[in-house]
Amino acid sequence: MSDLIQIRLNSAAAEAKWGKNVVLTPDTAGYQLHVNTADLRAVQKAGRQLDALGIQQIQLAGEGWTVDSQWALYQGFCTAKKLGAIGWTGTAADQLQLQQLHSTFSWAKAIINQTPEDLSPVALAEHAAAFVQTVAPAGTVSTEIISGSALLEQGWVGIHAVGRGSERDPAMLVLDYNPAGKADAPVFAALVGKGITFDSGGYSIKASEGMVTMKCDMGGAATVTAALALAILQGLNKRVQLILCCAENLISGRAFKLGDILTYKNGVTVEIVNTDAEGRLVLADGLQKAAEAEPQLIIDAATLTGAAMNALGTEYNAVFALDKALAQRVLGYAEQVQEGAWQLPLEKWHQSQCPSAYADTANSRPVKGGGTGGASNAAGFLSRFVPHDGKGWVHLDLAAAFHNSANSFWAAGATGMGIRLVAHTLINE
Repeated sequence: MSDLIQIRLNSAAAEAKWGKNVVLTPDTAGYQLHVNTADLRAVQKAGRQLDALGIQQIQLAGEGWTVDSQWALYQGFCTAKKLGAIGWTGTAADQLQLQQLHSTFSWAKAIINQTPEDLSPVALAEHAAAFVQTVAPAGTVSTEIISGSALLEQGWVGIHAVGRGSERDPAMLVLDYNPAGKADAPVFAALVGKGITFDSGGYSIKASEGMVTMKCDMGGAATVTAALALAILQGLNKRVQLILCCAENLISGRAFKLGDILTYKNGVTVEIVNTDAEGRLVLADGLQKAAEAEPQLIIDAATLTGAAMNALGTEYNAVFALDKALAQRVLGYAEQVQEGAWQLPLEKWHQSQCPSAYADTANSRPVKGGGTGGASNAAGFLSRFVPHDGKGWVHLDLAAAFHNSANSFWAAGATGMGIRLVAHTLINE
């Protein structure tokens, strides 16, 4: 057995000498964990307690560990500085599943926690493409990165507008995972991710306390990339496209401005009333690109609105869909993989909730936070850019993807919440 500190389960309550409500007690090899492993929140909280002891590495040992309880302990124990510090236990199949989760989650967490100076939009696209290629069978992945002025030439006006204020080019990654290797194989699904590598808010500038963690605003791109990688590792045999919409939202003489009007490929005109509502502008391009392949399923994921966090906190991701049957299946998948998800309202009339006197729609409302119902209004904006009146499309507003500071369940930084849900949806739809 490893010389690392071992963590064993003990179904009995801790002895009275350790005090009330104690869940960790020392033994000769490390610590015993006195929790019901079916209570995954309690297990995750125990992981935070282990981290608070200053322990750098642990080895799980003994009987009673399940895949879910091991993963919950890891989610509590790991930090931005300590992503690979746990040894798994159980059957070979269990350990393989945990290794697959760890490899994909740790990639996503590391890149979300990366400094914005070290992660330009093009670099994000390149890192994502390289990561998927490391897990996919040889010859099954092709990639294209469209950047800079080429975006405008091809009509991707949203990504170009948001990113033009930066000296570093905006980019769209189009990755095609085609396990059959046939050019005429149908595209089953398209994943679209918001990849804002830093969000100053543009001319609608954020306050310092709102801007300091905005390296996380590419969390949607990281989530769908890691989800595709996880699904491939778990045996995905369907053709899937990955589309990342990458830009830095900065201020300069070239930056887009309030009052500008964008005309998208589908003819929709959008007045800019808030440059901090930039995520939906880049996703509009990604959703239209996704529709070109006529997939059965389109999933977009984005750290899109503060309104979703106000509604749900930071333990649930928000689910939006005009396709109500699909929404219910996705919520079911979330339960199966133990990820918090909650459906918020979206109807066709949400498309008209951001009116403009000068264009078909504004990109928000010209009030702080986009006004009431901001998350639903943002989803309504996106629904203008999906085919078939939203059938087969689901939007995830990732309220649970990042924690600005540590709490009793999570260390500060990226959580990876949403990865398992998207991967499970790809495999089971």
